[in-house]
Parts: sequence; structure tokens; C-alpha cells
Amino acid sequence: MENGPLFKSIEAVQGALRRGEITCTALVQHYLKQAETHRALNAYVELWPDEALRAAEKTDQLLREHPERLGPLFGVALSLKDNICYAGHTVTAGSKILEGFHSLFSATAVERLLDAGAIFIGRTNCDQFGMGSSNENSVYGPVRNAEDPDRIPGGSSGGAAVSLQTDTCIAALGTDTGGSIRQPAAFCGLWGFKPTYGRISRHGLIAYGSSFDQLGIMAHNPADIALLLRITEGPDTFDSTAISAPAVPALEARARIAYFPETLNSPGMDDGVRSVSEAFLEGLRQAGHEVAPCAFPLLDYIIPAYYVLTTAEASTNLARFDGIRYGYRSPKAQNLEETYLLSRSEGFSEEVKRRILLGTFVLSSGYYDAYYAKAQQVRRMLREQLLNIFRDFDFVFMPAAPTVAWRIGEKTDDPVAMYLSDIYTVSANLAGVPAIAIPAGRHPELQLPVGVQLLAAPWADLNLLQFAV
Repeated sequence: MENGPLFKSIEAVQGALRRGEITCTALVQHYLKQAETHRALNAYVELWPDEALRAAEKTDQLLREHPERLGPLFGVALSLKDNICYAGHTVTAGSKILEGFHSLFSATAVERLLDAGAIFIGRTNCDQFGMGSSNENSVYGPVRNAEDPDRIPGGSSGGAAVSLQTDTCIAALGTDTGGSIRQPAAFCGLWGFKPTYGRISRHGLIAYGSSFDQLGIMAHNPADIALLLRITEGPDTFDSTAISAPAVPALEARARIAYFPETLNSPGMDDGVRSVSEAFLEGLRQAGHEVAPCAFPLLDYIIPAYYVLTTAEASTNLARFDGIRYGYRSPKAQNLEETYLLSRSEGFSEEVKRRILLGTFVLSSGYYDAYYAKAQQVRRMLREQLLNIFRDFDFVFMPAAPTVAWRIGEKTDDPVAMYLSDIYTVSANLAGVPAIAIPAGRHPELQLPVGVQLLAAPWADLNLLQFAV
């Protein structure tokens, strides 16, 4: 992008509002104008201008009359991924199967952000049910990368990334099942954070893979992510997996960072991405941190295990979308069987149907032990291996993706090649550990953003964000 954002941090926004340099109404108008200017990129599927402006006017009134009543997120405009529920608003998870569905409740994270004074601008485009790595798999059409509109922004939170990239908000709320925040953040030159599993409630998130899904945050800096994390985290009576974060020892000034040589030497790694990643590692060494190689023999098993497990969970979670209770119902159906068959066939995309079928296959009685049970064993081994590494190291370094953003349509006919683009991100979800994508530079030839990521031990989210600053 040629022009940077109007404000690069929440602190800068709130400082300008308090000094009277800008009103919240004018700020929201700026964001809405940016969204209209960049509409061709297809980041948003719906904007909420009237609602956002009313909230902005209320914030301006509080600033004038009762500044002591302002919440910690006053003046903070956010975008919301289209698989997160917001009461009274349409939510479709990018799919025809939920056409016209309005949520009756808000996700816990959304409620907490609103209570803190945040303003939602609109809902962002995403791969259907979070299933995709390019944001081409949406009933609303593909999202385009603002760096190069002929290229993908990454997925499934590609709309969220482009909403932040084009300065339509100060931060974006997305979801991460296998890298769906970190990979688009890397492709769009942003910071993208996936918390420890259970740190942010999943209540109100339309489930894809329940033991993998996590709400997360994209922003222009890790300090903003930390603020939003502190507001959204914590126990929730609607989600038994959401708990209070246990205490974690503070990070020492000199961090110990492990990296896996096989990730950098992989034959699928682009040379330019490799050079930027190696330069980032060298920068850590020059800053005085301990950087050391570490063996990681499970790399080749990560993608197969991830896709076996997530498709199995998807086949169960998506069984509720049947054309009976809500959402799309085929007008061609003549009886109950046809209602199920045609509604699901017409409502789901090819990629969603592919994953439902694969998940049903691996859970079937003849193949459960051969595939699903084995994948669970790999997941347990991966987590144990990472936890062992975190006994000796504070963080694990990995590239965010083996390539930069590819051209739209380049991988749509090769699902396996698309799945392999997640090779470096899915391990954090398999293990349930926090991870952050960090802008690392630009590809030396293509001049496109390159991101790297750092993983931390479970519940060391704030140490990770503090270090990333």
C-alpha cells in the first residue's frame, strides 16, 4: 500500500481523540470511506454505517461530558469475521447454507469488546466455514490482496486482513483453525495472533474444528493485540474450554529461541522467503538472543494429521446445517430426503463438501483406527515434543508460509498444494499453543510482504506479545 494508515495504534487513536485533534465520528467516517474506496477488493460482505456512526456519536458525547466513563477501547473501530456471531446481525460463515440467517446472540468476545467501548464497522469475507488458505472459497467471491489485487490475501481470514491493510479499522477480529489469522497476516504485512487454546471463549464462533478453532486478532502492532487479548480472555459459562490463564514466569531480557532447520531447508520453500526468514533469525542473534537449531522429525506428518482431524470434526459440526432448522433450503426439494440432499449439495461449496466427505470417511468403522486414531497419536506426540522444547527454549521460530501470496486461481485445481501452504502454521493449533505472525520484510524479487512466526509455551501469550514488541 502506498499510503499508510491514518493511525497505527490504539494509543495514537485515543490520544488524538482526547486532544480534540479528531472526533470519533470523523474517524469512523474515514474508515467507512476507505471501505467504499477499496470495495473492489471484496474484504467486506456487509458494512454497518448507521450503527457505527451512532456508536461514534455516543463516544464523542462521553468525551465531552463524561470522559471518566469511557471504556478502555473507546474510539477503537474493529472489523468482524463473518463466522463470529453478533446479535441482530447476519452471519453466514461465507456460505450459502446460512443465507439470510440472523444471530440471536453475540459471541462472548464480541460482548466484551462492545462493553469496553469498541465499534464494529462491518463483517469481513472469509473462506466458507473457515475452510481455505486463500479466501477464494466464499459465496461472496474471492478477496483480493491490496498489495497486488491479482493475488490472494491468504485465508480463511483474508477479508479481515485486507480490512486492516486498507485502513478501514484499527484492528480485526478473526479466527484461526490452522493458521487462518497468521498466514493472511504474513501475506498482507500485518501482525496476526492466535492465543493459547482456551484463552478466549469460542462461544459464538461458528465451529469448524472445535478442538482447533480459536478467535484471534490482527493489528498493526503487538501492543494493540495484547490490549484486545486482555479484554476478551477469561472463563465463560458458555464455553467449558475457556479458563483463567495460569501464571507464567516473566520473560528474561535475553530470550532463548529454537528453530527447525528442516523448515528452512524444505524443497517447497521459496528462496526469497528463506532469505528473509534467515535474515530475521540473524537479527535476533544480533540483538543478543540465543538462537539454536533443534530437531523436529514430525514435520512431514503435521499436514496429514491436521487434515484428518479437522475434517473429522467438520463432518460432525456441519451436520446441523441440513435445510430444516435455519438457513438455506432448496426450492427444488419435494420430500424430506431431497430437502437434506439438495439443501446441503447446493448450500455447501466444493471444498466444504470435500472436507465433510473426507471427515466422514476417516470416522467410518472400517477406517477409524487406521486414520483418525493414528492422527490423534501424532497430535499427542507433536504436543509432547513441543512442550519438551519449551522446557529449554522460550520460543520456537518458523516461517509463516513457504511462499508469498500466490495469484488468484493458481492453486484452486490442486487441493493438496493448497493444503501444503499451511505446513508451518498448523502445528500451533495441533498443540494448542500461542503463536504470532510478524512482518519480517519483503521478498527480494517480488517485493511482496513476507511474515515469520514465533510460537510459545501454553499460556505464555503475554510473554510472546511482550517479546514481539
